[in-house]
Amino acid sequence: MNTRFRELDAGKIIDTIAALESRVGERFPESGLRQLCVTLLAIGRDASARAVAIAEPNWPLRALVGLLITAILAIVVSAVTTLHLSARFSDFGTFAQAVDAGVNDIVLLSIGIFFLVGIERRVKRRRVLRALHELRSLAHIADMHQLTKDPESIVDRRSGPVERPMTRFELARYLDYVTELLSLVSKIAALYVQRFDDEVALGAVNEIESLTSGLSRKIWQKITLLDSALPRVT
Repeated sequence: MNTRFRELDAGKIIDTIAALESRVGERFPESGLRQLCVTLLAIGRDASARAVAIAEPNWPLRALVGLLITAILAIVVSAVTTLHLSARFSDFGTFAQAVDAGVNDIVLLSIGIFFLVGIERRVKRRRVLRALHELRSLAHIADMHQLTKDPESIVDRRSGPVERPMTRFELARYLDYVTELLSLVSKIAALYVQRFDDEVALGAVNEIESLTSGLSRKIWQKITLLDSALPRVT
């Protein structure tokens, strides 16, 4: 099956980040935003390799878990076959106690096996959540870079911008680049759950997408203010 339009292409995402870094470098070569793009590019390359590794089965871990489960079952079978049980029970109370003890042992054994079977998923989930935390922090850092970019510094020069004055076009470009970077952050996050079906990890990715979308909306409010306040000048 052709998956070209069914899955995110990590290589295309990395190429897009590289193109964004180049564009930012042309207009704002000394800016922190460019360094942030460079950081995102490195994270994107790492994420591509991590996502592939997470999607692949961890055969050594699976083999170890299989051996542990086999050993547990072997011990249980051995204990049952060597245990000398009375052919009959003296009363119903004794029978009930024996059944209760057997049920408890089966439940505990099932819980232990379930825990062992889920080890691989938990290990992968921990790796994904650690990577997503890094992306979440990067999104907040990107937002910090645009906080001081106030459209009023263009509309009303008397407000006095903190950094060197930007033209209306430069400020609009800068804010637009930040929204693109935020969008790419969410795309990198989506790579981790593209082939890893885990409810917790998927929820964390959705949180990052909501975060980046919310931050982008605030930035677009500034861009809209620029568009409505002054005619576009290039």
